[in-house]
Amino acid sequence: MKLVTPIPDAVPVLIAGGGPVGLATAVELRHHGVECLVVEPRASVSWLRPRAKTTSARSMELLRRWGLAETLRERAPLPVSWSQEALFVTSLLGREVARIDACFGLDLAGSDLAAEPGQQAPQPLVEEVLREAVGDALLTGWRVTGLSEDADGVTVRVTPEGGGEEREIRARYVVGCDGPRSVTRAAIGSRYEGRQDERPNFNIVFRAPGLAERMPHGPAVHYWVLNPAQPGLVGRLDLKDTWWCIAQGVRAEDADPVRLVRNLAGDDVEVEILATDPWTARMQLADRYASERVFLAGDAAHQNPPYGGHGFNTGVGDAVNIGWKLAAVLNGWAPAGLLATYETERRPIAADTIEAAARNMATLAPELADPALMGDAAEFERVRPAVAEAVLRTKDSEFHSLDLVLGYTYAGSSVVAPDAGERLSHRWLAPGDSLYDRLGPAFTLVGDSTLPEAVAVQAEARALGVPLRVAHLPDHPLTLVRPDQHVAARAPFPADPLHLALAH
Repeated sequence: MKLVTPIPDAVPVLIAGGGPVGLATAVELRHHGVECLVVEPRASVSWLRPRAKTTSARSMELLRRWGLAETLRERAPLPVSWSQEALFVTSLLGREVARIDACFGLDLAGSDLAAEPGQQAPQPLVEEVLREAVGDALLTGWRVTGLSEDADGVTVRVTPEGGGEEREIRARYVVGCDGPRSVTRAAIGSRYEGRQDERPNFNIVFRAPGLAERMPHGPAVHYWVLNPAQPGLVGRLDLKDTWWCIAQGVRAEDADPVRLVRNLAGDDVEVEILATDPWTARMQLADRYASERVFLAGDAAHQNPPYGGHGFNTGVGDAVNIGWKLAAVLNGWAPAGLLATYETERRPIAADTIEAAARNMATLAPELADPALMGDAAEFERVRPAVAEAVLRTKDSEFHSLDLVLGYTYAGSSVVAPDAGERLSHRWLAPGDSLYDRLGPAFTLVGDSTLPEAVAVQAEARALGVPLRVAHLPDHPLTLVRPDQHVAARAPFPADPLHLALAH
């Protein structure tokens, strides 16, 4: 029997919205021993609208930090070893035009570049794993409907999803992870800036028994169908018979889901439609991320097209950034001024991500589909090299984006040293022994701990009451690492590096 989470009168942090970003924020706070409450209207996770399917290598590193990466991999329907390729075809049962390998960081197992490779996993599975980790901090069946902020905290109004009496909860801080129609964004007077793409899209989740066995192309994480009559994108949700597809350029009022799937397959295959979801891509960024006590994360703060798989992964980065900073303030080892760096660090990352995803969206299956591909064998072979070249030229960055996924930096932030801010360079110390596994939940000093500079940092941590783990690795450059695995400073350190890193 599922235990019902009681509604408290007060909580240190209230999180509006229990999608993957809200749940990740809660997991991060609990990682630091901070109590929180996630308010989420959905009682259960729906598998019929999987939305995001790619958990990036960076998000998997953060899941590893929480002890959840292996759990997600064990339960993912598609093993990371199953495929790392994207195939471009005339139809699922037709001819192959081109293929791209090493997609989405799925090839990084054992690489020094990352502690974890990417993982293909439907968003509902990610949410379920995070829900289990959050436990009784998740309040379902309720929705945040308003809030008012004062000097000492935030009064949050919550209402039962099916209707009923409104309740009030007092919180010291609120994190708004309540999506595009965010109540928290409206409450702090923030608004989206950006645009909406004009082209319609139509998502379908379907079951097609025996389709996989008929396909001549082999496994792929994406199949791009370059048929001018029905261009689109198809992938598997499991290794049984469940699939997803995006029919590009299709309006809901014109959609015949069975016919769309059969057009993409290239034959009148057996189809059972499980769910449909019309949508248009948005490139939107909140003009401000925060007030004094309310912070926006995930879709409440930014939206980008799905091409490249950056959506909720960017939100997980938000969750960790605001989560550790709130914990530092609430646990008494950082001043409230540290929280102002959340927006200055994360908003530029979201802007870069929106720009990259929009570039990926500039060339989709309709733009790559040449009518000659659908001709006889001679006509196909005549045009295929040119189309394949266009595929590789325009889509490479969509599938190979580790510079964005692993390489984003907080350089220039007021709480990192001038030569710092990037994610700590990863390496394996021994098989299965990641440098990241030596890092603590708060700050970590990596390198020769007997050096005078290292001794001084340890003394500074004791004086400030800052949790500091020492990873004594004499062959590693002396480095001060933040809770989010980004470099705060490297030797020679500036004066009082922890004072700098915590906005003292």
